[in-house]
Amino acid sequence: MIIKRLKKNEPIIMDDGEASGIKFYPMLTVKDGAPNFAMRLFEIKPSGHTPRHSHTWEHEVVIISGSGYVLKQDERIAIEKDDFILVPPGLLHQFIAGKDGMSMVCVVPNEGQPA
Repeated sequence: MIIKRLKKNEPIIMDDGEASGIKFYPMLTVKDGAPNFAMRLFEIKPSGHTPRHSHTWEHEVVIISGSGYVLKQDERIAIEKDDFILVPPGLLHQFIAGKDGMSMVCVVPNEGQPA
């Protein structure tokens, strides 16, 4: 069993234009011995966003605080705390925080992720 504490982890800052205002915490990954899935935390500042992208794997997301939008292709859908989202493989998507910011946990398969 592995227990990692958020406060003991340094975030990766994502603020390059494609992504804006994000603290990214890869909390449990293959580096920790997780054989199949990676669990990551995203803290997104007000009006910040993930890159608009798609990939060959599914991922699951739970919004743990705040609110905002998820872009599904060109459709903008409101999301808020306690929403659970399945992003299927190949879907163009983007997460955009609202005026108070948003935090979310994202689970992805290790396959296709950086080691």
